Amino acid sequence: MRLHDLPPRAGDRPRTTSSAPHTQLDQNAPTDLQDRLREHALSLPGVRSGRSKVSVPGAIAFFLDQPTRTPDLPDLFNGEWGHIHPAHDGSLHLNVPTPVAEKLIELGWAEYHYVVTQGWAPPVVIMLYGPRDEKELDIAKAIVETAYVAAGGEQHAADGQELSAFHRSAFGTLS
Repeated sequence: MRLHDLPPRAGDRPRTTSSAPHTQLDQNAPTDLQDRLREHALSLPGVRSGRSKVSVPGAIAFFLDQPTRTPDLPDLFNGEWGHIHPAHDGSLHLNVPTPVAEKLIELGWAEYHYVVTQGWAPPVVIMLYGPRDEKELDIAKAIVETAYVAAGGEQHAADGQELSAFHRSAFGTLS
């Protein structure tokens, strides 16, 4: 699936907070989907988990200590390219290229982190809403891969499967 093929997210956007901590308040992902999404992120080549340097206690951060390529985005959080919030929330904060962020927001999958709306960070930091079902989980996995590749991660998984089609398509036509 390419970014221009991404369907709109079904239903209304979830309610979220507009200050710290930036939290998803409803339409939360089932815990098993959160677990599977977190494990997917941690299965990407070179990714390690750790305590988030910028999120709430209990958030699991994704770090890429040794990028294999030149990152496409500035390293805003000392190698932390994203994190997933504790189970009562289940959303993620990720760094993605601005064209990807804009498209995800337009289609209802994400919103800018409040630090972006306050002008404290560039328009690359998003909240990805937690997946509510299997279809949304597949889309969320692709968005996580996009953030990983933008951070300088591999473009292919260990099995040779291409990662992050959303990222590479972001610089072409988005319609």
